[in-house]
Amino acid sequence: MNAQLGYLQKKYQVATGDPAPRFVSRITKNTYAMILAGGRGSRLHQLTDWRAKPAVPFGGKFRIIDFVLSNCVNSGIRRIGVATQYKSHSLIQHIQRGWSFLNGQFGEFVDLLPAQQRISADHWYQGTADAVFQNLDILREVDPDFVLILAGDHVYKMDYGKLLAFHVENKADMTVACLEVPVAEASAFGVMGVDEHARVVEFTEKPANPPSIPGKPGKSLASMGIYVFNTKFLFEQLIRDADDPQSSHDFGKDMIPHLVEKYRVFAQSFEHSCVGMEDGKAPYWRDVGTIDSYWEANMELTKVIPDLNMYDQEWPIWTHQEQLPPAKFVFDDNDRRGMAIDSLVSGGCIVSGSTVRRSLLFSDVRVNSHCNIEDSVLLPNVDVCRDVVLKRVVVDKNCKIPEGLQVGVNPKEDRKRFHVSPNGVTLITPEMLGQFVHKIR
Repeated sequence: MNAQLGYLQKKYQVATGDPAPRFVSRITKNTYAMILAGGRGSRLHQLTDWRAKPAVPFGGKFRIIDFVLSNCVNSGIRRIGVATQYKSHSLIQHIQRGWSFLNGQFGEFVDLLPAQQRISADHWYQGTADAVFQNLDILREVDPDFVLILAGDHVYKMDYGKLLAFHVENKADMTVACLEVPVAEASAFGVMGVDEHARVVEFTEKPANPPSIPGKPGKSLASMGIYVFNTKFLFEQLIRDADDPQSSHDFGKDMIPHLVEKYRVFAQSFEHSCVGMEDGKAPYWRDVGTIDSYWEANMELTKVIPDLNMYDQEWPIWTHQEQLPPAKFVFDDNDRRGMAIDSLVSGGCIVSGSTVRRSLLFSDVRVNSHCNIEDSVLLPNVDVCRDVVLKRVVVDKNCKIPEGLQVGVNPKEDRKRFHVSPNGVTLITPEMLGQFVHKIR
């Protein structure tokens, strides 16, 4: 198998000239990716009142789930299932419209797998392992060699082919993708203790005293919630776990601790499969699970050279986007100049006699005259009326910001109407403005 992997790597290098080749091979083609996208993401507060966390817009034109789906397609994994549960309509609609380009005639597809009470009338998805268990019949029909379990709510670029190659080379039963994090921060994660061969010898969920990586004192291996299984082995373990009345049916809490003691479980550091990682920099991975982290990750994209390269044509981020006219900036008077500085502005936007600084404007945003928008994220179809000031603000879809409103200037006043995060980022939704819209979010 090692010789086969080496041959595939060399063949891909010759064909593409890529010095860091992808492992697009029989291994990736015979892998089924199961994306777990049913979570609400309650720490995002009202931003997920009407949508699941993977459906939250990100980066000016994408949704969070587009990153894991793009990783699959770019890695050569084109048999994909997306398990949904919480308020999934906008997520399902987005996948149907944006990911229908996969060709079923060639065995390519994205299956939507909503919770359907398949076990009993009151049994929705109970945990991450249970979500996969309830779809065993679908997995059996696909009959892959490997199953790749993925979370649908993180932002990163990863070549899953390299993770699969690592799994095969080590003759593993299960492989876990891991982040290297400072020991001081590792208590927030499930942490892997590994030997010198990267075999997992212990696993602890949110340990008080996390173990260090051999040869890297001060660093711990934290699980990313990305798992590779040999298919037959996965089926056996899911059935065993489902029959255990003491289990919460979760990979991190139940499955991994059980498997580490008895089977070949390996950990691969994310730096070995991260795409676009520059020398001397940590691999890019963001859990945009709070208002502050969501705002910060979007703000990073306004830098001259952001850590996340969305302009990489070798590893594109795919999504659904409407056919919209170019962004437009109008008026050039001294007191009424339409301009955007250090900002991302999507199609269909019009900035009319206002200034936008260090901000992201998603599609179809209208900014009327004499407004000042700074350090803010405006989601699609936001209408900003005249004389508005927005600073360190996240504005949800379909909001109409009233004329003269100032947000981010007086936090005490902002808290009376809006949600203000611990770091002073203000979230505005239509409901907070008394605007009850019926458009899908």
